[in-house]
Order: sequence, then structure tokens, then C-alpha cells
Amino acid sequence: DGMNVLFIVVDDLRPVLGCYGDKLVKSPNIDQLASHSVLFSNAYAQQALCAPSRVSFLTGRRPDSTRLYDFYSYWRVHAGNYSTMPQYFKENGYVTLSVGKVFHPGVSSNYSDDYPHSWSVPPFHPSTEKYENDKTCRGKDGKLYANLVCPVDVTEMPSGTLPDIQSTEEAIRLMNIMKTNKQKFFLAVGYHKPHIPLRYPQEFLKLYPLENITLAPDPWVPEKLPSVAYNPWMDIRQRDDVEALNVSFPYGPLPDDFQRQIRQSYYAAVSYLDTQVGQLLSALDDVGLSNSTIVVFTADHGWSLGEHGEWAKYSNFDVATRVPLMFYVPGMTTSPVSRGESVFPYLDPFSHILGLVPQGQSKKVVELVSLFSTLAELAGLQVPPVCPETSFHVALCTEGSSIVRYFNASQEKVKEGKDECDDTCRCFNEETVAFSQYPRPADTPQWNSDKPKLKDIRIMGYSMRTIDYRYTVWVQFNPNNFSADFEDVHAGELYMVETDPNQDYNIYNNASHTWLL
Repeated sequence: DGMNVLFIVVDDLRPVLGCYGDKLVKSPNIDQLASHSVLFSNAYAQQALCAPSRVSFLTGRRPDSTRLYDFYSYWRVHAGNYSTMPQYFKENGYVTLSVGKVFHPGVSSNYSDDYPHSWSVPPFHPSTEKYENDKTCRGKDGKLYANLVCPVDVTEMPSGTLPDIQSTEEAIRLMNIMKTNKQKFFLAVGYHKPHIPLRYPQEFLKLYPLENITLAPDPWVPEKLPSVAYNPWMDIRQRDDVEALNVSFPYGPLPDDFQRQIRQSYYAAVSYLDTQVGQLLSALDDVGLSNSTIVVFTADHGWSLGEHGEWAKYSNFDVATRVPLMFYVPGMTTSPVSRGESVFPYLDPFSHILGLVPQGQSKKVVELVSLFSTLAELAGLQVPPVCPETSFHVALCTEGSSIVRYFNASQEKVKEGKDECDDTCRCFNEETVAFSQYPRPADTPQWNSDKPKLKDIRIMGYSMRTIDYRYTVWVQFNPNNFSADFEDVHAGELYMVETDPNQDYNIYNNASHTWLL
């Protein structure tokens, strides 16, 4: 009678996870999920900004089809009355439930998280979410500030809790109700951390002594980076602790010791998130549903941690667009467990250093816009048709094809060595590509370069990532008719993955691009 779906989406999480080969982070519960899953090591968001990315993967359409590049329009009114992934599951007999930040709240989801179209019951938001940006961080002077770096004593927080803790509790409550009522469900759980402010229980700092924290491998602004490509990280400049540093606009840089503190707190927030995911998955075991529930784990986009002299999202670099993506499918990615045996026992990050490897790993380059069709296929629903060239009038179609066809190829256990790619990635002779894009108001960094409103967009950076390179062109864009003029290229970027994995040496101007075509 079909599988349940537990869809976990994390805010601003780049793949700094043990299962992605990060040596510093402690993420035992997510790593344990990966050990039963197929993990995609090259998954990318379609725009490195919360609302456009979420609307894109929840509708299965790219930002040029949702026409959302900022936070200020609702696709059903502004672009087309597109069906969403949860709506499709709801129409196919599922109880669809939303907990935490799934749709971006506000006008971009009609102030209702797209209820009642997408969800069977009104979405749940943690009551303490409203304190996220308040002055809840204790400074060295004992006073309270609205800081970026914000380890807290949870008992001192409003209501003695934090939003993600409340979301975990609510998700567990809903799973129990679904189990009791024997209802098939699609439960989306949206976690806030590690989105800024980096506010998490202070004990997680113990996992990351400052002396173990390095700077980014490339903390400088690359010499050949076009100025249009740079994001000036305005949102973190506005936090009290960063503002006090008085760094120059737009290039900074932040002092080294503060860079280390941000990186330390980002890692600590990831470990805090890991405990929430661990509790959620262990509850799935407890209610006896881990044999009949597909689990998807991903993020809306990444986050720069000082690479290229940048912080936050708002760019086309891998650090901003690449996301974790894994699928646990009982009986497919893992053999079914016997009754009562647990798949996801809770692992304490303070004591478990396991180093679990993913069950299967695919190096295929994939996109979040493929989630809709992939989940439909995994759940045994009819896969929505591929969208025609112009699809504003089509309610149900998707611009991302299902990636289930890559699951089996990934099952050959991950091999050591440089050549592991050849047989697994190229076992289909299709070269896969991920497209991302980012708007800018001008050729040089402005106060609104990170988040230009639609009417202020003048340039769109269209970016393609293959297994071998990232290629970006920044072209003239007209926000009145949503048209991009590829004849009018303001700047370009080309990075070769093999020789320049960190994307520091732009060779756009010294390469002939005919081979890309």
C-alpha cells in the first residue's frame, strides 16, 4: 500500500558531514542515515537563496519558471498555478504534514506555507521561532546581543527551548498519530540550523576546540573573480558582533580569529542539528515505521565559510549551491530489517565517532529540481510528465527528471583511489549537468547585491556544473519581461574541477569555449 515519506530539509547546510568526507565535523546520526542510503556527492540547488530554491524543488520547476528570484511573489499568482510535490502526494491519498521551515514563510508561499493546496492540516511553526533574531546571545560583558556567533544556555532561552527542538517534538508527535490511525503520510520537517544566527546549545562548542579550527583553504578574493560574481554578505554584517568589527565594504576581510569563530559555530550548529535528526530517526524506529518509510535528507543550498573572502549564500560557487542529498529506501538501498530491530539507534555525538560510510554513493551531477519526480517514482506514484518548453499554463509537470536510475550504479561500494569515477559515473553515457542561477543589481557589489528585489535585477548569472567544470555567464536581464540576453555577457567564469577544486582560478578569459558547446 505504498511507502510513507519523511522529507528532511535543512536551512543553509553545506555538506560538512562525516559521510561527505569531512574530517572535523561530528555528525554520527546523519552518517548513520547515509550508511543505509544512496548518497549523491554532486547535488546542487537551483538558486542559493531560501525562497527561490524551496519553491523550485517543491514545484519541480526552475526559478525562470517560478519567476521567483527574491522573496516577494507567490508563484500561483505570478507565474502559473503549479502543483507541488506535497500537493501531488496529497492528491494521491497521503496525509501531508509540514513542520518547521519547509516553504519559505511569507508572501512567496501565500502567508500560509501554501496551505491548503500542499498540506492536509495547517503547517506547524515552532512558537520560539519569533525569537530567532532577538538579543538572546550573552556577550563577554554579560549583556544580551543579536550576534552571529551565539552559543546559548537553552534553559535561559524563551520557553526554555529552541525552534528545532520543538520541531523534532512535533514531528515525533505526528508520526505517532499517523501510526495509530494507520494513515499513509508525507511528513516534511524543515530544520532552521545552521542558518544564521548560529544559535545552538553551548555544550556543542566542546566538540570543536578553537585550536582545531582552520581558516578556509582560500580565504582571499580571487584575483580574476568578476566583481559581479562577488556577494558582500550584508546579512552577517548586520549582526551586532560583526558590526562591532567595523569591516570595510564590500570585501572585508573579517579578522582571522573571528573567521575561526564563525567556522567553529557553524560546525557546532551542524552537530546540534545532527542530534535533532538522530532523535527524529530513532523515533521512526520506535513507532515501527523505519521499514515502510522513505527518508530523504537535503538542504535548500550551501553556505560560504570564508572561501573566496565570502560568507553566507548568494553566489554561484559550489560552496553556496552544493547540498547534501541522500535517500533511504527500505528494501532498495538497504535490506529490510527484522521486526523490532532498530535501523536508526540514536548516536550521541559526544561519544560516537563511527566513521560510517554511505551504503552507496553516486558522483552523478544532480539537481534539487529532480526531487519531485524522484520521490514520485520511489513512492510508486505516476511520475509527472516532463514540462514542455513553456509551461506557465501547465499545472502538473516537472523540469527535473527522476534520478532513481542512478541508484543502482551507486551500489558498487565506494572504492578508494582517483579512478573510482570511471565506471560508476560513466556507466551511463550521459554527461549530467546541474544549472544554478543568481541575480545581481549591478556589475559591482552594492548594498543589495546579495538579495536584489525583482525590479532591481539587471544581470543574471547562469551557471552550469558538470563533473569536470563550473561555467558561469553573467548576462543582461530585464525584470519587466523576465528575459535574459545571452548576447550581452557582462562577465564569465570557468573553473576546472580537477586542477582547481576550490574555484579560485577563473580561466574564462584564457580559454576558447568552443569545446563547451
